[in-house]
Amino acid sequence: MKKDFVTLVVAVGLGSLALTGNASADAERGKQVFRKCQACHSLEPGDNKVGPSLHGIMGQPAGHVEDYTYSSAMEQSELVWDDETMGEWLRGPRKLVKGTKMAFPGLRKDEEIEDVIEYIRASSE
Repeated sequence: MKKDFVTLVVAVGLGSLALTGNASADAERGKQVFRKCQACHSLEPGDNKVGPSLHGIMGQPAGHVEDYTYSSAMEQSELVWDDETMGEWLRGPRKLVKGTKMAFPGLRKDEEIEDVIEYIRASSE
């Protein structure tokens, strides 16, 4: 019984860490990385470009931004944008969602991915 309780406490603690993001991620560095994204995406609410606005996207289901036309693959993906899903997406959108219309090849460096996620999150507050 005690072992099960300890396992539960550890699992809850690790889950909390995942929800709060990476402590070493830096929004200012992420702002620099986001330059690769800003040709197609905005962080302003309702400012859709080639891609949808990313304002407030964290914690939301994929394909939810109003007035943006998504691929059917994205609409049917059942993804929810959290650190893990966004990290996978930024690493390779077409690997995560086959048939997406996003042409971005992806980011390669874990630090850049973590930083841009932190910047997206901070810009939505």
